[in-house]
Amino acid sequence: MEVLIFSCGTGGGHNSACMAMEQELKARGHGVKTLNPYLLKGEKTAEAIDHAYINLVQKAPSAFGMVYRLGDAYRKLPVPSPVYHINKLMAPLLEKYLGENHFDAIITTHLFPAEIITIMKRDGIAVPATYFIATDYTCIPFTEETDCDHYIIPAEELIEEFASRGIPRERILPLGIPVGRQFREPVDREKARTRLGLEAEKKYILIAGGSIGAGHIGQVVPLLLEHYDDSVRVIVICGSNHSLYRHLEQKYGNRCIILEYTTEMAEYIHACDLFLSKPGGLSSTEAAVAGTSLIHITPIPGCETRNMEFFEARGMCLAVTNPEKQLLDACDYLWDASHQQKMKENQHKWIPASAAVSICELIEKGGSQPVCGKRCH
Repeated sequence: MEVLIFSCGTGGGHNSACMAMEQELKARGHGVKTLNPYLLKGEKTAEAIDHAYINLVQKAPSAFGMVYRLGDAYRKLPVPSPVYHINKLMAPLLEKYLGENHFDAIITTHLFPAEIITIMKRDGIAVPATYFIATDYTCIPFTEETDCDHYIIPAEELIEEFASRGIPRERILPLGIPVGRQFREPVDREKARTRLGLEAEKKYILIAGGSIGAGHIGQVVPLLLEHYDDSVRVIVICGSNHSLYRHLEQKYGNRCIILEYTTEMAEYIHACDLFLSKPGGLSSTEAAVAGTSLIHITPIPGCETRNMEFFEARGMCLAVTNPEKQLLDACDYLWDASHQQKMKENQHKWIPASAAVSICELIEKGGSQPVCGKRCH
């Protein structure tokens, strides 16, 4: 089977889900092509779209929250969104690409490619069966205006929300968010520390703001350093946020381990005692699958707020919205082994670790035929 996987560079979560599916499909002997559809227009177009999102989230998260709320309000109108109209420009390019390349199924981990595919279908253009993978624990704005054959959502508890937005219930499959095998497979903490060159006898707090280094990491680090002695080490992963890396390295590099982008995120999660992260849908799922003591900090307003609410309500994280008042108490609470074990049990209860496998099985068992139903046009 030949599978095309779409993603975009607007945050690493979509790409991580994409890579998890690519990894699993290839392991099962399938051919896979991964593509940012905007590259069909040119590198400058793809970069402009990616950078617009990243700059907004890094530099003005409250503004992103306002945009998200506007989208939530706009979705109530009986007209397609501006996103839909913009993506009309991409439909001819994707039609040409699909005409020149054969695929049995399409997976998209991002809304924008789903919009392009929807436009093509409504213009009468045949496309392979399409699988939309939601990477947040909520139905983000404009998902409902897409026409995909299958909607893979994170949890059964979210079916009603997606259905209430107009997604046909029979197309909604609560299989979970796919994560890579490196998060799913059990790893001994001491061995992980040895591979990373960490000291076995120390306690480690890992801090990350996703692939783009968002969140108020710069405020969190000094709080921890002032509270704990040298028996607790802090590791900070800044992702693509180069200015954050330079600032932290200059100010705290002698007391912390400061990293930019890393390909060993799973290893660091397995090696740490506590993981402090903004509540991205993918990073939260990866932490839960790995069974890590998780503290959510400073969500980007919008879908990350919903992610945090979902995790907190099920005992899968501690939620910290005001680091100065809440963070240290949360860390101290989770040093307790019994509290860590209870959180791990909740994570394994609510988060399916084998979502990538389940999605592959769905495609292999005949989900390669387009659905024709009330959303076909």
